[in-house]
Amino acid sequence: MLDRKYTHLQELLRSFGSCVVAYSGGVDSVLLARVAHDVLGARSLAAIADSPSLPRRELAEALELGARFGFPVQVVRTGEFADPRYLANPADRCYFCKHALFDELTPLVRAGGYAVIAYGENASDVGDHRPGARAAGEFSVRAPLKEAGLTKPEIRELSAKLGLPTADKPQLACLSSRIPTGEPVTVEKLRMIEEAEYFLRDLGFFEVRVRHHQLGQGALARIEVGSSEMPRLFVDGLAERVTEKFKALGYLHVAVDLAGYRRGSTNGVSVKLG
Repeated sequence: MLDRKYTHLQELLRSFGSCVVAYSGGVDSVLLARVAHDVLGARSLAAIADSPSLPRRELAEALELGARFGFPVQVVRTGEFADPRYLANPADRCYFCKHALFDELTPLVRAGGYAVIAYGENASDVGDHRPGARAAGEFSVRAPLKEAGLTKPEIRELSAKLGLPTADKPQLACLSSRIPTGEPVTVEKLRMIEEAEYFLRDLGFFEVRVRHHQLGQGALARIEVGSSEMPRLFVDGLAERVTEKFKALGYLHVAVDLAGYRRGSTNGVSVKLG
C-alpha cells in the first residue's frame, strides 16, 4: 500500500513538469521537497517563508536539510506581519498567513518558469479546521501528499525509509499558534514564546508548547508537554529553574497545563485572573 502511494506521489510530481514546494522544514514538506527533487531535479525548488513566526532554529535546520539532501532552498520574506487582519489573530489567521506566502511565491514561480506551487497538506488533514487550505485553493496550489492519499503516519514511515531525520520530528506549528484566538500577535510575544520553548527543548522535553496568555500589563505562560514527560517538570528543582527562566523572559506567571500537550488548545481560549 505504501509503495503504491509513493509511486503515485512520484507520478503526480512528474506530471507537474516543474514545481516550487512551499517548504517549512517540517515532516510533510521535507518529504515533499526531497521527492520533488528526486523526480524533477533542477526543475524543482523549495521555498521557505521567513517571518517572526518561524523559530530561528527551524529556519537553520530547514536550510541544513536542503544542503544535506541536495535540494535547493530559497528563503523568501513574507508580509503577513504588515497585515492587520493577521495580527488581530482571528480564527482564520492561517488563511492570511498562507495567502501572504502564496502571494509571494507566485512571482517567483513566474520568473523561474515553474508550472505549479505544491504544499504539504496530507490525507490526515482532511476534515481539520485548516483556513490555509482556502488560500491554497484561491492560488490553485496543489497538495500532492493528500492527492496520493498519504496520511501522517505513512509520511513518517516513508521518510524513515528514505533516511530523512524528520521521520520522528514532533509536529510543529508557527509560533503565532501559541497565542489564543482574538489576542493580538506581536513580535515581542513570539520572541518570548520562542525562547521559552527553546529552554524546555534544551532540557530534553520532546513535545512542547508554551501558550502565551496576556494578562493586562503582564503575561502567563501555560506550559504543555507530553503526558509521559510531565513528571520530569516536578523533580530535581526543574520547576524552579523553568519559573526563573520564564520570568527573566518577561512572564508574570508560569503554569503547567495538567492536560498535557494537545493541538489547538488556544483556539477560542482566554485566561483571566482576579
